[in-house]
Formats: sequence, C-alpha cells, structure tokens
Amino acid sequence: MSDPNVQDRIAKLVADHPVLLFMKGTPLFPQCGFSSRAVAMLDRLGIEYGTVDVLQDMEIRQGIKEYSDWPTIPQLYVKGEFVGGSDIMMEMWEAGELHQLMDGVPTRAE
Repeated sequence: MSDPNVQDRIAKLVADHPVLLFMKGTPLFPQCGFSSRAVAMLDRLGIEYGTVDVLQDMEIRQGIKEYSDWPTIPQLYVKGEFVGGSDIMMEMWEAGELHQLMDGVPTRAE
C-alpha cells in the first residue's frame, strides 16, 4: 500500500482538473505508444486537460495504480471519475461516448 500522502496528492490532482491524464512523458513528448494515443484523442477533442508525467514521480507512478485499482498507465480521469486507459478511451471514441463525456469541459484556447 502506498503512502496515504501520495493518495491525497493524487486525489487533489484529480479534483483540481476537470480532465486529467496520468501518462508516461508529456503531451509534446509521450514516452509510450499508449500515452501518445491517449493524448492524440484528447487533442482531437479540442478540450483543456491536464497531465501528470508518472516517469517523473515514482510514488505517483505506483500510487495511481492503487488509487484506481487499474494496473496500467495511461489513466484518464474526467470530472473526478476514473474512465480507463487508452484501449477504453479508443472504444469510447469509436462509439462517440468520449465526446459526450466531455460535455461541459472547457475547450482549449488556440
């Protein structure tokens, strides 16, 4: 079990961002194909979203898996709720559900 402080940090991050992606790398330089695919979908939606690079913080990298009870990264949270990883995001994208989930999320200023 990870440190309760790590779980508190994760909970605060999730609460502070309407859309948050825990990923490997950054949106400009994803460090795995799954993270790259997740970022591409979010970018195509044109919404504002935050990211956390789990490669920069090993406590967060392990803690997020316990927080969500989901073993892999990336992990997407929308409006405080865990959505899933890139495969689930892709299924939702293809069904039009990911677009619907983002209703009310601010669009990105370009």
